[in-house]
Amino acid sequence: MDDLLRNVRGNDHRLLLGVTGTIASGKTSVAEMLAHCGAYSIDFDILARQVVMPGEPAYEHIVNYFGKEILQADHTLDRQKLSSIVFKNIEKRKKLEQFTHPQILNVFIRQLEQITQKDPYAIVQVIVPLMIEQNLQYLFHKLLVVYAPQEELVKRLMKRNVIPEEDALRMINSQISIDEKLRYADFVIDNGSDLTHTQIQVDELWKTLVRTHD
Repeated sequence: MDDLLRNVRGNDHRLLLGVTGTIASGKTSVAEMLAHCGAYSIDFDILARQVVMPGEPAYEHIVNYFGKEILQADHTLDRQKLSSIVFKNIEKRKKLEQFTHPQILNVFIRQLEQITQKDPYAIVQVIVPLMIEQNLQYLFHKLLVVYAPQEELVKRLMKRNVIPEEDALRMINSQISIDEKLRYADFVIDNGSDLTHTQIQVDELWKTLVRTHD
């Protein structure tokens, strides 16, 4: 057992639920429902924004590597410009990940310890959009995949980002397919239709988590 796994799993009664899916599958909606049920939440997207704020170690590395042209007028990162750069260049994307991933994991472990010190029996959902791509699924006791069929993902992305179908498909195909991610899942929430249907599934999942955790 490596140090990261030992730090994440701890030696108490915590239950860690890794939550993932693909872009536009509705992970945030499902996570909000689980939080309302009583789950603690840690969102890697939020951590990723925190660790690149001015003054943070990752920020300095990113600016030194990519240059000041990726900064906005207030000296914060222009995340959209940076995203467009790394989306087109695998080498630069890997470099960005080298700067950010260790910092994200450090903050994650600190937040997790704060939760479990207060509640050793905590059920903690950890939302990691690229969990499978980054091979982090082994850290969690159980894995939840939020599912929506590809045609629905395309429609959502086109509407949300105001982009053509071709661009939406390119974004979806840059990640591991939702069907492949399902093979890793202990639980699946089908978020391909209305939110009422999603809520029913989340409520049942929460009952299962509480029952198996007792």
